[in-house]
Amino acid sequence: MPRFLLAVIAAAALLQPTQAADGLEAKIGEIINGPDYKHARWGILIVDARTGEPVYAHNADMLCIPASTTKLFSSAAALGTLGADFKFETPVYRRGKLTDGRLQGDLILVASGDLTMGGRTASDGKMAFRDHDHIYANGNIDGELTDTDPLAGLKSLAKQVAAAGIKRVDGDVLIDDRLFVKNRGSGSGPDLVTPILINDNLVDVVITPAAEAGKPALVATRPETRFVQLDADVTTGPEGRQPRVTIEAAGPRAIKIRGVTGVKAKPVVRVYPVEDPSAFARALFMECLRKEGVAVAASALQSSQAELPEKDGYDRLTKIATFTSPPFSEALKVTLKVSHNLYANTLPLLVAVKKGKQTLADGLHEQRRFLSELGVDVHALSFGGGAGGANADSVAPRAAVQLLQAMSKRPDWKVFHDALPILGVDGTLSEAVPATSPARGKVQAKTGTLFWSDVMNDRFLLRSKALAGTMTTAKGRDLYVVVFANDVPLPRGTQPTREGKVIGKVCEVIYENTP
Repeated sequence: MPRFLLAVIAAAALLQPTQAADGLEAKIGEIINGPDYKHARWGILIVDARTGEPVYAHNADMLCIPASTTKLFSSAAALGTLGADFKFETPVYRRGKLTDGRLQGDLILVASGDLTMGGRTASDGKMAFRDHDHIYANGNIDGELTDTDPLAGLKSLAKQVAAAGIKRVDGDVLIDDRLFVKNRGSGSGPDLVTPILINDNLVDVVITPAAEAGKPALVATRPETRFVQLDADVTTGPEGRQPRVTIEAAGPRAIKIRGVTGVKAKPVVRVYPVEDPSAFARALFMECLRKEGVAVAASALQSSQAELPEKDGYDRLTKIATFTSPPFSEALKVTLKVSHNLYANTLPLLVAVKKGKQTLADGLHEQRRFLSELGVDVHALSFGGGAGGANADSVAPRAAVQLLQAMSKRPDWKVFHDALPILGVDGTLSEAVPATSPARGKVQAKTGTLFWSDVMNDRFLLRSKALAGTMTTAKGRDLYVVVFANDVPLPRGTQPTREGKVIGKVCEVIYENTP
């Protein structure tokens, strides 16, 4: 073969990947340079997972608003610190003399930071979630409940108390919530970060239409409890009537429900975050005890009258019950699949406790150390909490890729990766692409959404729509993909879900056009 022809062939071989990459760049450019993004900022980095070579980069080192992709970092630190097989153990102690079934003293439940207390555990021992999980139900009519018992942990402890021979408690029932320093977390949903969590520290209100128009709808709470009062007035309209139901506090431990639903409509879920999670847990535990035949002299409607023992004084008391959680890997799955803000905000505190500390700052400092040791550029990160949504939260796309690269080399990578939503299949990515999308099931990534009301212009300002995770392309190439769209002014009447579809389209472009 002539030498010049060999040179031409070699040159063509060198140009081909560049031309393919140019095709990918052009197609991504059509999206991110569109008229809807005239005022927006994008940060994107796509890297070959096998070689580490960049496939596409746009503002890869610019600090971007990460929204809930922040949870990748807090989850990685918690997984690395606690371990996938870690189990929470929540004990109950008795204080006082037990005579003929009568406890002349108190029962004390010591909160362990268990994120679910059995409330999501299914019959197979795994934790359940819904793609439209109840924690965000107040923002839509799609919220759903899991088919699990939110009081499973408390019921187990109550049974053990009864089995220990206690038939009556003359003293009080206490919740020791001193495991870490409580604080307010970032993001939507319940935001009081506390070591005791029962039903995500929510009261679910379920509104079911009557069989006939004009009749009152059935309104029930989950869990059923006398700790809260319910003032409900929801009517049933004709079939096809779009449900419209509001919920608001009507006073301390009082819920007001108003609205209308339609015949044959799907039950509507609304949620009420409790103001005092420890008082909520105490009341529910007392109710569970009474159902097990354990009489309690104290009232759930009054504050605890007894003082807690010294934190190091439990070795002098008698432990009579323990509830053990499923492995931490299950809680991590729920955290990432549904983007559970309360759980993610708790993770840095759990890291702090594992290191013998108690504050959010302690936990974030430990998280920094963990990420630095992984090889992540911590100078390209800024976090004010564990969930996303804090004013300080910023991430450079390259730092997010570094996290994924580093985690992929760890033995707990499968646990971490399996906890991520799957494009078009589950969690927060379940509806990002249609069922017919070629990229469906080929992306596994954490999403993020953060928006504020632009009151002046009567619209939303989307501070961030984000995605960070892995992809297997049409040609079988494994990638790390990080996409941040920041500061997108949405047209009046447009919901932030629009950008979820746009991110899905970006994934399809990458899937089909990466050489």
